[in-house]
This record gives sequence, C-alpha cells and structure tokens, in this order.
Amino acid sequence: MATATRRKKETFSRWDAADYLKSEAAMVAYLEACLEEAPDDAALLAKALGDIARARGMVQLAKDTGLTREGLYKALSKDGNPRLGTVLKVMRALGLKFTAQAA
Repeated sequence: MATATRRKKETFSRWDAADYLKSEAAMVAYLEACLEEAPDDAALLAKALGDIARARGMVQLAKDTGLTREGLYKALSKDGNPRLGTVLKVMRALGLKFTAQAA
C-alpha cells in the first residue's frame, strides 16, 4: 500500500525592487537601466525613483524635500505624474543628479 505524500503549501511574496536596492551603486544602476530600457517613459522613471525612495526611507525623503510622504507616494507611483520640480527635488535629496549627453 502506497503512502500518500503531502505537498507543502507554497507561499509567494510580491517582488519589490526596493528590497534589492541596498547600495548607492545598485540604485544608480537600477535608475540607469530603467532610463536605458524606456528613455521616453516618464511613468517608469517615476516608479524607479519611487522604488529608490522607499529603499532609502520615505519619511526622511519627505523631510529632505519638504514634500509630504503621501504626496511622494502618489507622485512616485506607477500611475504618478510628478512635475519636473518634484523629480529634481527627489533626485537631489537622494544624492542623484541628471547628466546630459548626446544621444
């Protein structure tokens, strides 16, 4: 008589880029990869900055930018559409900067 083997129930958690952005180099590489993958996708840029912001700490970022935490979450979400001024404030507070180069 064969014994029935019970399968362990598998559980999965949602993948979150912020969990893997532990160093400044990883954050820069992630942002560069997003910009390289879709240079005209403002929503992807906002989402990438949001991932980096969550990895760094949204409360501190809110203090550093003078923006509300809720406003940052909204602006830096996949559906957000932040103003350029907001993007520049966030990047400066994160220690990042845009650089221009010929395409």
